[in-house]
Amino acid sequence: MKHFLLFCLLISGMASLAQPAKVSSKANELAVKTEQKMIDWRHDIHQNPELSNREFNTAEKIATHLRSLGIEVQTGVAKTGVVGILKGAKPGPVIGLRADMDALPVTERVPLDWASTVTSTYNNIETGVMHACGHDTHVSILMATAEVLAQMKNELRGTVKFVFQPAEEGAPPGEEGGAKLMVSEGVLKNPDVDVMFGLHINAQTPVGMVTYKSGGTLAAADRWVMKIKGRQSHGSTPWSGIDPIVTAAQIINGMQSIISRQTELTKEAAVLSVGLIRGGVRNNIIPEEVEMIGTIRTLDTQMQDKLHADFQRVATHIGESMGAEVTLEITKTVPVTYNDPELTARSVAFIQQAIGAENVKTKKAITGAEDFSFFANEVPSFFFFVGGCPAGTDPSTAAPHHTPDFYVDDSGMLTGLKAMLSATLGYMYAPK
Repeated sequence: MKHFLLFCLLISGMASLAQPAKVSSKANELAVKTEQKMIDWRHDIHQNPELSNREFNTAEKIATHLRSLGIEVQTGVAKTGVVGILKGAKPGPVIGLRADMDALPVTERVPLDWASTVTSTYNNIETGVMHACGHDTHVSILMATAEVLAQMKNELRGTVKFVFQPAEEGAPPGEEGGAKLMVSEGVLKNPDVDVMFGLHINAQTPVGMVTYKSGGTLAAADRWVMKIKGRQSHGSTPWSGIDPIVTAAQIINGMQSIISRQTELTKEAAVLSVGLIRGGVRNNIIPEEVEMIGTIRTLDTQMQDKLHADFQRVATHIGESMGAEVTLEITKTVPVTYNDPELTARSVAFIQQAIGAENVKTKKAITGAEDFSFFANEVPSFFFFVGGCPAGTDPSTAAPHHTPDFYVDDSGMLTGLKAMLSATLGYMYAPK
């Protein structure tokens, strides 16, 4: 009897994997048929990028597409976000799928026929606007995912929530936005989301590959703003004033010792960077004040708190030694992105079936941050990476994200589409 029960359990387990595999195979076939549409959407979105909380045209394109598929649509979520709800023919879990929509204040240098020529103003600075982090591909992949799943509505067990999120790169100063605002507005409710999936294309990973890490996979990101107040003087008589520019230079040098000498880097990685320095109006005036803005990245909450305290101490004391007044405000903006280990293991198994186990690899945690973490703090979630480095290109030479030369190849998106479909359908058919 014991052997018979064991045999029944084994057969049941094999069936639970075989059924989603069959459905995933059909989804793969539909994905291939949808690929060119997905590429066309990507080119259009790339050529017409919009900054955070200003994704008006992008949101309209998404909403129009979802409505054409018969999907229930909600707009104006967290300012410009779009949510689509697709109810399957059979009961089952509610699965959230997320794509971020916003572009960056970066002027594109990539020689593409569909390159961005859009300009705007960010932080009172004139700049180009570019999808320099691949969000154009994320939107297109999720639009294609909706198209495929809408065609399979009668085979779906449960409900899919398509979450098109604005302001992943951070809302403009003085505004709210992003995943945090979506969560607070109830995007995970009515119907209540059971699990969440998200992806990110990566320029340093070859096309055709999916990489992931269980547990903590992306860092917490904190924003800091420093004001250094000196005393203005003529450039020819610096001794008559207090130079905030020289003080800023000394603080920048001191910051390096916080990471290299005061942070336990064998425990987890940590980063402290300056992104903006602003002060002065002409060559022969030493200004009264300098402003610096930057970021802190940590993968451990205790290290995060210690680094904040160390930074405050070093900046304040260096300022005092120069006779300047230093104020430093640190804001915790994005928590660590955490992949639920059980959901990760199950999702990886389904993705391996769809694209081949040899194309799915583990990766180390990275100090980049993702506000997908706000979803992952609420429900079990899985966030993975999709290769965008063109075949025949050395990934180590690929331009980094957030730079004018950033590029990911169209051919990588089909892998992302297949992975998203297989994770979704796999969980639908075998949620536990």
